[in-house]
Amino acid sequence: MPRLLRLAFAALLLATPAAAQERTIRMVSGFAAGGSSDLVARLAADAAASLLQARIVVENRTGANGVIGAAEVARSAPDGNTVFQCPMSTLGIVPFLIGVSLPVDPGEALIPLGNLALSSYGFAVAANGPYRSVPEVLAAAREKPGQVTFGSAGVGSAQHLAGELLQQKAGVQMTHVPYRGATPAIVDILAGRTDFMITNLADMARQVQDGALKLLAIGDDGGSALFPDVPPLSRFVPGFEVAGWFGICGPRGMAPEQVARWEAALRQAMQGEALRRRLAESGLTPRFEDAATLARRIANDRSTWRGVIQTVGVRAE
Repeated sequence: MPRLLRLAFAALLLATPAAAQERTIRMVSGFAAGGSSDLVARLAADAAASLLQARIVVENRTGANGVIGAAEVARSAPDGNTVFQCPMSTLGIVPFLIGVSLPVDPGEALIPLGNLALSSYGFAVAANGPYRSVPEVLAAAREKPGQVTFGSAGVGSAQHLAGELLQQKAGVQMTHVPYRGATPAIVDILAGRTDFMITNLADMARQVQDGALKLLAIGDDGGSALFPDVPPLSRFVPGFEVAGWFGICGPRGMAPEQVARWEAALRQAMQGEALRRRLAESGLTPRFEDAATLARRIANDRSTWRGVIQTVGVRAE
């Protein structure tokens, strides 16, 4: 269906009287309540419900880094009444970890409907540590191969793979130190037991603002509204770009008119100041992307992380 025709059809559907469109929609989050995925799902549900003339119920189906929830949505009827809050890790990383056994590959079993937000990553060191810039860290890594350390939220996490990508792009050798979550990793950076971390800004914004951590670079070229003066990491390491994303996906097989209807609703919801403000307050960057743009982002990230995982030999834990 041509794009203009899809948009016109979607607009017509959105304008259909509520009595004809009332239904319940399930929006599944693959992570526990209180996390970023759950937050985005609930904000999206609140903002899109009236536009879709439906009651949207958020359900948490946790396990396997979001894949359990993704599999449930993939098995549902492709009628637009069951959707998934699809984050980068679930679609772009987990399917490629060596030794992983999954009921479905979410990147193959789901189709994108639209993106709502990006999650910028930051390169941070202890404010009272020896490093004041990314070039200083890289110079130390070149001078002392394997002695510069970077923390992560665990083997196969986005933080781990971001550090591995940095090594590949910069041509240096460093040592990965995995933790059980971002918080203990940050604690050890502050204590001087590890040198740096590349992680979601939401994980460390408070420590940066308090002056405990020093933010040296932003992982994507879009920058951060929270820290507008911090340069992109690609300025020091050409070709490096990492950003998380929080989209909405549906089961493969959805009719084009259903995809267009969801895309139009998400686009209109993102025009509201309240939703954008809530996303920004949570450390995310509001960014609407249509289904086609999100599909390209997913494909690019899957290619990047598949390559990193295969090169390093990252196994599922």
